Amino acid sequence: MWRCAGVRWPPGARVGVLEWEGGRISPLVAGKELGFRAEGPRRCIGARGNACPLGSEVPGRATQARCGECARLDRAHSVAADAVPEDPRTYRVYLAWFGPGMLKVGITAEERGPARLLEQGAVVFSWLGRGPLMAARRTEELLRAALKVPDRIPYAHKRAVRAALPDSAQERAAEVEALHARALALPGWAESLERLDFEAVDHVGVFGLEGLPAATAVVRELVDGGVVAGRLVAAAGPDLHLRPAGDGIVVVDTRLMTGWGLVGADAAAGVSVPTAGVRGAGSQDGLF
Repeated sequence: MWRCAGVRWPPGARVGVLEWEGGRISPLVAGKELGFRAEGPRRCIGARGNACPLGSEVPGRATQARCGECARLDRAHSVAADAVPEDPRTYRVYLAWFGPGMLKVGITAEERGPARLLEQGAVVFSWLGRGPLMAARRTEELLRAALKVPDRIPYAHKRAVRAALPDSAQERAAEVEALHARALALPGWAESLERLDFEAVDHVGVFGLEGLPAATAVVRELVDGGVVAGRLVAAAGPDLHLRPAGDGIVVVDTRLMTGWGLVGADAAAGVSVPTAGVRGAGSQDGLF
């Protein structure tokens, strides 16, 4: 039995990897056959490297496999929750694009490089500024208020447009470039934040989105004894786009896999877990 720790994007890698508890990884290479069966119940994964003291059960549809207490502990040390304003690290402000009309602003620790953008499934992004945490946070808030740019975009919206992206990298970067120019022209930037020139980074190749077929269904949750199996078509952010036996493309959010015990299944076994329709708008292999 294996336990998934989620998708990771190693520095400089051209593909993501599924990480397993214990440090093993499975490279997410397009065309690879994947198959697993869940064995429950689904248990809390704990917080900050510590196991859940109660081994609590968590709902199958939760994208974070944590009980209430562990979720609060994890949040208490989160930069996203402004719980560590004295963090001495340098931060970067970024603009990210997920499809036509879908742009967001965010911040990430400079030492992480583009990992945060890859984890979110950003198709194109550009850095906007760099500096202390609170200066980066103030600039993020400035853009949200002045330019009406959100700091979150639902994954359902991202999935709906991945198969209909512009073919040209220049077209994909156009909205980011225009917003970048507007952002740099805004008054009220924190003095300690260095402004950065526009430079588009495109992840279409890394995610394998060229010629991606439209998804027909998305996994809603895993269940005890439920199987997910097929051939990997693309991997973007936490999402795996699979072609199971027969027609159609099914998306599984790997965050739903955490907390379950997983065992191998035949890649031709198909999908026997609850799904919902999708509307348009140095590696060591592991379980797979």
